[in-house]
Amino acid sequence: MDELRKMIEAIGRAFEEFKAANDERLKAIEAKGSADPLLAEKVERINADLSQLGQMKNQLEGLETVLARAALPGGGITASEEEKARAEHRKAFASYFRKGIEAGLAELEVKAALTSSSDPDGGFTVPEELEATIDRVLATVSAMRGAATVRSIGTDTYKKLTSQGGSTSGWVGEQATRSETTAPTLAQIAINVKEVYAMPAATQTLLDDSAVDIEAWLADEVGIEFAEEEGQAFISGSGVEEPMGILSYSTVANASYAWGKLGYIATGEAAAFTDADKLIDLQHALKSGYRPGSAWMMADSIQAHVRKFKDGEGNYIWRPGLEPDAPDTLLGKPVLVDDNMNTISAGTYPIAYGNFARGYLIVDRIGIRVLRDPFSSKPYVLFYTTKRVGGGVVNYEAIKLLKVAAS
Repeated sequence: MDELRKMIEAIGRAFEEFKAANDERLKAIEAKGSADPLLAEKVERINADLSQLGQMKNQLEGLETVLARAALPGGGITASEEEKARAEHRKAFASYFRKGIEAGLAELEVKAALTSSSDPDGGFTVPEELEATIDRVLATVSAMRGAATVRSIGTDTYKKLTSQGGSTSGWVGEQATRSETTAPTLAQIAINVKEVYAMPAATQTLLDDSAVDIEAWLADEVGIEFAEEEGQAFISGSGVEEPMGILSYSTVANASYAWGKLGYIATGEAAAFTDADKLIDLQHALKSGYRPGSAWMMADSIQAHVRKFKDGEGNYIWRPGLEPDAPDTLLGKPVLVDDNMNTISAGTYPIAYGNFARGYLIVDRIGIRVLRDPFSSKPYVLFYTTKRVGGGVVNYEAIKLLKVAAS
């Protein structure tokens, strides 16, 4: 896409302009003890422009992905009975959505293999394509959903066993006695799903308009709402009526790390973060086996902060992604931007680094449900839409945090 190429070129130019202006600012501070306020303002303006250009690049890349999916040929394959049932379900769901006609919809859910356990709030399961569209929106908005492992389940709880190590081995001679090795220590992790809801409203006139794509309308209305709620929960959720976020777990200085807590590296300053070497310490706090596939996670304001950092040889340690689908990187690893992460103040955790696919698990209970309500807010029709999702750390070794603290 020509627009994407132009955007990448603009990012490259902006980054070169940023480096030149920031280098000039740093030289002024070294020579005079302070920089010209106008120069400092210029650096911050270009810094903000870089963040905005990066967001626009991500949006263009997402659009390209959607267009590529839309271009896939149908292939002319004869539909199976289940596929035919799903087509019937889509048609019946549209009648329910537009006019409130429920006749036969529950039976079609069974035929189309879309049923989940009974829902006390009632409603009907959305068509498979609509659920997939909502999930795509969630993945593009929530940094954690895009980075973590995601599992679909049909129950309220997902359980797995995780090894904490502990098995022993050794070298022996060909005829030497083999002593019995100890068994590994296993920890059971249970992720319970929680319910998130959105309730968009539409006029009956809008619903009667056959030109309106109701599935796209609902996906747009609830997708962003779900994504924002999930994004907050995966970072700072309490685990009570919402998923458990990475910043809600108990923490410990990484030198004293123990299973069940997340290890952290302190900035060395009680309420500030100016030492770029702490990022190197944080990166190496993660065991080498987890570093392939690892990434940074931080708010956009923190990315702007670390963009100014240099290594000991004077090279900037943040680099823009100057290829299609190439992420911005910090010390060679991708940067995931999530504004639910902390800002810099005493005792906060503004940066996480880890292999989130191995460290954090998101579970989606199959079946997004919609309950049509034409009575509570006349003349509007409300669509009470619910989704069940859970999330939590499943490997405490795979995620490390930077803490704003003296030690």
